[in-house]
Amino acid sequence: MKQHIVVLTGAGISAESGIKTFRDADGLWEGHDVMEVATPEGFKKNPELVLDFYNQRRRQLQTVLPNQAHLDLAALEKTYNVTIVTQNVDDLHERAGSSAIVHLHGELRKARSTGNPEAITPWDQDLHLGDLCKQGYQLRPHIVWFGEDVPKIEAAIEICQTADILVIIGTSMQVYPAAGLLDYTPKNTPIYYIDPKPASVPNKAVTLIQKSATEGTKVLLDLLKDKV
Repeated sequence: MKQHIVVLTGAGISAESGIKTFRDADGLWEGHDVMEVATPEGFKKNPELVLDFYNQRRRQLQTVLPNQAHLDLAALEKTYNVTIVTQNVDDLHERAGSSAIVHLHGELRKARSTGNPEAITPWDQDLHLGDLCKQGYQLRPHIVWFGEDVPKIEAAIEICQTADILVIIGTSMQVYPAAGLLDYTPKNTPIYYIDPKPASVPNKAVTLIQKSATEGTKVLLDLLKDKV
């Protein structure tokens, strides 16, 4: 039976594909206060601004490609059972060929009903006021905004509880509830942490790979050869 690798990924893995990381040093996201474009209150106050903001993100996503780190993680499926739990809303893991992905914070290429959170639909074009679900409610980006529950966190916890190996790539592990997933891995689970500037090293035995995602996954593949 294949060992189970759980990979937690964040903005750092997609940055090398050209996707802007979530917030710049000044706290702005593409020139916007995140409270204006990534909260239910912001959407209620100015829905057109929020829809346009995500339309731009969606358009940008269509201009980029998975990078070597995404491809390396997909290649791990040849020898391991791999589950990716990502904070990213892009589809680069899917396009790279990974088959088991949990999106904690939603997906940019989907929309959902404002009246029925379970009514989720694929969405690749721009989203406008007046675009309605089948029940007649306005559609919104399928994104978990600040102040909203993270519906997939329980599934992610269960996945982490079955990890034989944990890999963390491109995330500071500072944003909760995602940051708490580390605590659910079995005791003595080997942890590999790939980040050029790790914010903090978890309090467990961890192999720190202080490199970018694309350079770090090369090192990871070499280290995992000895584990198979």
